[in-house]
Amino acid sequence: MATPLLAYGRKHQSGVNWITTIAMTAFHIGAIAAFFYIDLGAIVTSMLLWWVAGSLGIGMAYHRLLTHRGYKTPKSVEYFLTACGTLALEGGPIFWVATHRIHHQKSDREGDPHSPREGRWWSHMGWIITGKGMHHDATVLGRYVPDLARDPFHVALSKWHWTSNVVVGLLLLAFGGIPYVLWGIFFRVTFGLHCTWLVNSATHLWGSRRFLTRDDSTNNWWVALLTFGEGWHNNHHAHPTSARHGLAWYELDMNWMGISVLKALGLAWDVKLATIAQAVPHDENDQPVLVETEEAVA
Repeated sequence: MATPLLAYGRKHQSGVNWITTIAMTAFHIGAIAAFFYIDLGAIVTSMLLWWVAGSLGIGMAYHRLLTHRGYKTPKSVEYFLTACGTLALEGGPIFWVATHRIHHQKSDREGDPHSPREGRWWSHMGWIITGKGMHHDATVLGRYVPDLARDPFHVALSKWHWTSNVVVGLLLLAFGGIPYVLWGIFFRVTFGLHCTWLVNSATHLWGSRRFLTRDDSTNNWWVALLTFGEGWHNNHHAHPTSARHGLAWYELDMNWMGISVLKALGLAWDVKLATIAQAVPHDENDQPVLVETEEAVA
């Protein structure tokens, strides 16, 4: 039987993903409930876990390391950072990387999983709770991420990605009770999800454009603050394999700072860097194009 093709984009999706919708509703209710249990220790713990999941996990691992291979690390470091990424509850690494590579390949065009051109709500959250795009198995997604699909650790982590929050939630319950669970799991996950979704929506709607790219990507400073540097999205779409997204001195990029620490410790090498001075390549029709060797999966 031939492997079915992924069909991303709003017109290819219909119906409601009830499991995802129910889970998202429950997490949002839990996030609101956290405000009835104000606890300084719980709030500080949630902020620490937000950084672990959002910066070490999503920004440094899922995005800049696994998706774009902007740098290399020992496998032990790669696995640790990837495990941190599962705490964000944004899916396992195989799904996340495949979806993001497709986004770069078809950004703001037919087949983009979450383009605001198909609706602002769709690009922010609608694509998560609608249709079947979220539920392709590892075999289907593996054609877009053959590097991860061959790795037993990433395959297993993609299947069991949700368990990290169960383990951490039980530890928080034992250590600090209900307030720690509400802040450290429900509020932290919900807030982190919306921060990441803002990269899909807000940075394709509002901000400045340093580079003339073929999509609508922008540099948005406040999204960058909420995502540890992922909001310098126009820089990123112009130079997707660069491990540094904040190219100007004033563009705060905490994820790049983390990669720099790894490099200083000898735990990161072959670090790819772009500069503001680099021009975006153009095709034979003098249209800007992106160089995306890792994303161009046959």
